[in-house]
Amino acid sequence: MVNTMQKASLSTRLGIPMIYGIDAVHGHNNVYKATIFPHNIGLGVTRDPNLVKRIGEATALEVRATGIPYVFAPCIAVCRDPRWGRCYESYSEDHKIVQMMTEIITGLQGGLPVHSKKGVPFVAGNWNGKKMHANHDLVTDFLKNKLKFRGFVISDWQGLDRITSPPHANYSYSVEAGVGAGIDMVMVPYNFTEFIDDLTYQVKNNIIPMSRIDDAVKRILRVKFVMGLFENPMADNSLVNQLGSQEHRELAREAVRKSLVLLKNGESADKPLLPLPKKATKILVAGTHADNLGYQCGGWTITWQGLGGNDLTTGTTILQAVKNTVDSSTQVVYSENPDAGFVKSGEFSYAIVVVGEPPYAETYGDSLNLTISEPGPTTIYNVCGSVKCVVVVISGRPVVVQPFVSSVDALVAAWLPGTEGQGVADVLFGDYGFTGKLARTWFKTVDQLPMNVGDPHYDPLFPFGFGLTTKP
Repeated sequence: MVNTMQKASLSTRLGIPMIYGIDAVHGHNNVYKATIFPHNIGLGVTRDPNLVKRIGEATALEVRATGIPYVFAPCIAVCRDPRWGRCYESYSEDHKIVQMMTEIITGLQGGLPVHSKKGVPFVAGNWNGKKMHANHDLVTDFLKNKLKFRGFVISDWQGLDRITSPPHANYSYSVEAGVGAGIDMVMVPYNFTEFIDDLTYQVKNNIIPMSRIDDAVKRILRVKFVMGLFENPMADNSLVNQLGSQEHRELAREAVRKSLVLLKNGESADKPLLPLPKKATKILVAGTHADNLGYQCGGWTITWQGLGGNDLTTGTTILQAVKNTVDSSTQVVYSENPDAGFVKSGEFSYAIVVVGEPPYAETYGDSLNLTISEPGPTTIYNVCGSVKCVVVVISGRPVVVQPFVSSVDALVAAWLPGTEGQGVADVLFGDYGFTGKLARTWFKTVDQLPMNVGDPHYDPLFPFGFGLTTKP
């Protein structure tokens, strides 16, 4: 696909190769069989810059394995309110953790060479009510001039349209404001002729000076030259075996283990439920998220909003991971939403209940109630009312759990772990210990939000930094 586009680009008058960008949010997540790493909210728990650097390196290899001369957009937002649908793209509510995890950029781009020339871009291979797309002070004066940024600035998807409210209300103004602010490349998904016509008119009539166009072209070409795109514009197939490689899956599995947070373990410290015994007569695995790879991965996986089910890509569900881990003599019974009678009569040694949120991305994830989707709460009450149980929550943020904390024996926040569900079983059954500490405050009720560590009204269910530990 990329080669076909590139051939078309190279056949133009000046033969300038195009640069192909990809949203690699948690691994090369648009591609079948790629390794899907935990979303950033889980990685923030680890507080491990070296881990995210390695994930960045693995992601870069998998993107290059599909022949894409890659451009990444690592998300370094500081989410201060979990009702926002993009909260799982943020490492933490604490800017210090987010800053620490920017090490992923080094992994994605490669380390700066020792004798690198200063001022050359390196690629290995709501401010004060003013829209960022129109903010000349920050884009040009601060980023380009003060910080001496030598790369190029790209707009968001249909970002120029959204300079006005409602979007696209005065498009010629938006073009003038956005390009004038210092945006060098514009993401126009649909009506590109309108953008080209408006921009051409404004340059011809000196509304946008030619020097601004020269700056944008110079910046884009400079990055293409530094990447070696003119010498090697076509896809390199030599890395094809890196896609979804066993080494990368092991790294993702390690990241899952380190990202889990144990919120409760038994009614008292001297009577823990976890780690679970691998050898038991019969155990129950229940819940909408126990055997659902799509739910495990969340949004930005194969499609923008993510998918449900197990056909989207390859990986290991938590149910499969449990079956892989327990003793061969242990009978594993799976029932997505069993009634209380079934559980009572089942004579189970213990139960693992996996519930949570459906997949979502961006605005579609905005939520005022932050509840676990039905029948999740019902499953918890039906199962945990009759047998010792651990509840594993698959979600892109803290959700409402206060009503049933007292009725469960153990509670684990697994965030959005990605394709390598084996990492969850590794820790549940004690091959590894729980080490994760919350990088987000876990609220009692949504009425408290926004509530972050250090706030005067801080009264969480589980505070920032909380996390019980177990020994392997």
